[in-house]
Amino acid sequence: MSPPPLEARAWRRRRYGGGGSGLGRMRAAVSLLAVLASLLFFLYLLWLTAPGPQSSRDWRGEAKAAVNFSPKMPGRLRFSPSANRYSEDYYLEIITNVQNCRWQRQPEEYKKFRSKLASCCDATHNLVISQNNTPLGSNMTYETERASFPIEKGIFRMLPVSQPFVGRPFNQCAVVGNGGILRNSVCGAEIDKSDFVFRCNLPPITGNISRDVGNKTNLVTVNPSIIGRKYGELNVNKSAFLNSIAIYGEAFLILPAFSFRRNTDVSFEVYHTLRGFKAKQKALFFHPKYLKSLAQFWRTKGVNAFRLSSGLMVTSAAIELCENVKLYGFWPFSKTTNDTPISHHYYDNELPKPGFHAMPIEYREILQLHGKGVLKLQFSKCEAA
Repeated sequence: MSPPPLEARAWRRRRYGGGGSGLGRMRAAVSLLAVLASLLFFLYLLWLTAPGPQSSRDWRGEAKAAVNFSPKMPGRLRFSPSANRYSEDYYLEIITNVQNCRWQRQPEEYKKFRSKLASCCDATHNLVISQNNTPLGSNMTYETERASFPIEKGIFRMLPVSQPFVGRPFNQCAVVGNGGILRNSVCGAEIDKSDFVFRCNLPPITGNISRDVGNKTNLVTVNPSIIGRKYGELNVNKSAFLNSIAIYGEAFLILPAFSFRRNTDVSFEVYHTLRGFKAKQKALFFHPKYLKSLAQFWRTKGVNAFRLSSGLMVTSAAIELCENVKLYGFWPFSKTTNDTPISHHYYDNELPKPGFHAMPIEYREILQLHGKGVLKLQFSKCEAA
């Protein structure tokens, strides 16, 4: 092959600084930059996946410093910006310090936070789908999907005329989570003394466990997936479902019928089963507008998850509907502050789907509300009646 023309070789020398050696130097520089970039990216990944900043700082010291109040004076909890990456030990150290502080309700902090919730979400008027907030002939937009459902006469008649909780100010409310920390807590009697009791996802409350979790239930959330898994979506045998929920007395069963399209038919079946068999319980449906607004509210506080937990949903509603709110069984950790292993739930050890909820981050926010005197968290055993 003949060499390139003189004009082409002259242009190449001008373009690359003189012959093939200039081009080689440029390629070497590019390769070096690529290696450095890869090294920096690898170091960044190591930082992200680290269990916490214990290697660069004393996490025990940070945990103690995070509690900014004395045993006599309630205050606020301070978490570093990366606190959501800390291990269980970090949170448990904070809780240990919080337990040594005397909790005191702060009415002004409570009113302030309640006002923020009312401005964004308004549980008083929007918690439940009703005839007042959902006109006949309108389209119900789903919470998480770009779809709508027409509210025709048959559906409209299923809805309560107004919010079932309006005009019923509750003084003392208990929100009972399902954490394994409840077992052997002896909190049942204290819970049952509450004016209104919220529970989550049809938990067991009879037998010996009632000593720890109580019996009283005014509202219990129902995840439609539970109906499918345990009762075959009520397509065949409804008696098992009816027998199971009889323990909740005259409680309201609240379902997210319009969060996902797959939830709608199951939720409607629960309603018709209760009505058809004249059960004491009544089915209500979360308003998707309320749940969507609530998710956005907590997202601004760093709770980024596919779904809020049922516990955080009803806790938020309780703050709007009640004067005093106390939480039991909220514990997303695998052990106690004394390093005693505990199950995820007080009745089983079934863990949530990875990435579905942001339990430790939710708990961080609840701890903040406890520290501000907005609500009270029960961390350990209750005093025996």
